[in-house]
Amino acid sequence: MENELLLTLVICRLIILIPGLPIDPMDLLGVDGKLSVDPNNVEPASLDFGLLTRSQPLAVFHPNSAQDVAQLVKAAYTSNRWLPVSARGHGHSIKGQAQTKNGVVIQMSRSKEVGMLDSVRKYPPQPRVWSRERYMDVWGGELWIDVLNSSLEYGLAPKSWTDYLYLSVGGTLSNAGISGQTFNHGPQISNVHELDVVIGKGELLTCSENQNPELFHAVLGGLGQFGIITRARISLEPAPQRVRWIRVLYSDFSAFTGDQEHLISLHAQPGCQKFDYVEGFVIVDEGLVNNWRSSFFSPPNPVKISSFVATGGVLYCLEIAKNYHETTAETIDQEVESLLKKLNFISTSVFATDLLYMDFLDRVHKSELNLRSKGLWEVPHPWLNLFIPKSKIAEFDKGVFKGILGNRTSGPILIYPMNKDKWEQRSSVMMPDEGVFYLVAFLRSVSDNGEETQSLEYLTDQNRQILRYCDEAGINVKQYLPHYTMQQEWMDHFGSKWDWFCEMKREFDPKHILATGQQIFTPNLSSSSNMAS
Repeated sequence: MENELLLTLVICRLIILIPGLPIDPMDLLGVDGKLSVDPNNVEPASLDFGLLTRSQPLAVFHPNSAQDVAQLVKAAYTSNRWLPVSARGHGHSIKGQAQTKNGVVIQMSRSKEVGMLDSVRKYPPQPRVWSRERYMDVWGGELWIDVLNSSLEYGLAPKSWTDYLYLSVGGTLSNAGISGQTFNHGPQISNVHELDVVIGKGELLTCSENQNPELFHAVLGGLGQFGIITRARISLEPAPQRVRWIRVLYSDFSAFTGDQEHLISLHAQPGCQKFDYVEGFVIVDEGLVNNWRSSFFSPPNPVKISSFVATGGVLYCLEIAKNYHETTAETIDQEVESLLKKLNFISTSVFATDLLYMDFLDRVHKSELNLRSKGLWEVPHPWLNLFIPKSKIAEFDKGVFKGILGNRTSGPILIYPMNKDKWEQRSSVMMPDEGVFYLVAFLRSVSDNGEETQSLEYLTDQNRQILRYCDEAGINVKQYLPHYTMQQEWMDHFGSKWDWFCEMKREFDPKHILATGQQIFTPNLSSSSNMAS
């Protein structure tokens, strides 16, 4: 098997260098999946949503099953040379986290390979719903939109989401998976019963709280460092039919964060009425109307942002939602009004709409299609996602929102709090050491309109300024979807968990062949070498 794979990769190199070479390396690969060196497959795997890095693999592998993934990783592990392997879902990473240079990218999503007929192509298993037990088994490369469609057939849905559903299950579980439901249900990694994982030795293992628990907790939020998720057992709940979606505005930051923190505290009061979704975003200019968060402020809810704040000021938008069924529609107005009465927003700034639950969850995709049609989606995205401790969020507002940003955003800035007690503390995810912390996400897009404030250089430098400010101000931030280039930075990120993280790496990926795009560990041909070197 090893010799076949190595010979295949040599031929792959030749095919890349000599297009049209009449040899099919797939005939030499001893697994059922398809290894492709077609530029139409390799080129997308060299890039990601961020469009900030490029790293070309030797080949892209399309597995039919978890066994295919295991066989490929086993071949890489037993190779006499270092052969990196990275799993790729929808490619929504920002700085090359799912890329690998001179290795193999495993395309986990159900994408079609060039030149492969549907009648010939085999696909990984479809989602399977266990309605009585209220969970479902899904392939690691399954997109959350397909998970939702499958579960809704049984009147059920996962409890926790991301804002964008065209992400893979394995991808979000390797980070955390957060959205406006996180305050109540926790992130997606807190709503998983069981995983099948191919570790870096090429072994396919099942893990859960009771079976291989160390692997289970390491993989959740583990950035792909310990294994490739091939199956996840996701917790379900009865799905609502409709959503009352509301946005209200604030000019006072303390009132805004006070109301957010009040709303997420209601989860601890059994039987208490509460919103099912709590998010928010910052408006430092009228650019809101031109980005993918703006559709809500279109007719029938037109709004002139400048009418609520003086020129140069900052507005904050609280975004909340209440789920309901058709049978309870007559009480939704009363419930929402009761909750809103306790908040301190600008009284004339209430904007509400009702829509199907599916349409609410898939709201970003509709804006994506619009931006794609204008050529405004596939552009560089120098995003920065931070977890900020509650005690420092006002200081962050003063120094960043009212300071560093100036009056241009180049994209949405999300801000919302989460309850730490809803997170699994044994996972690999790093969070601030406070009971409540905020996500602040700068989701910027580069524009070629000639404005300096929307250039890649300007926005990248602004991200560095934000991180430098936090460091100098003593704001102990943790990056979400982290990216560092020096191992010392990774050591600082993981803090007291670093030694444990290295121990898990030694145990489950001793040759450091997995997820090399994260740049956490250097290549290791000897499983006994020092992991932290």
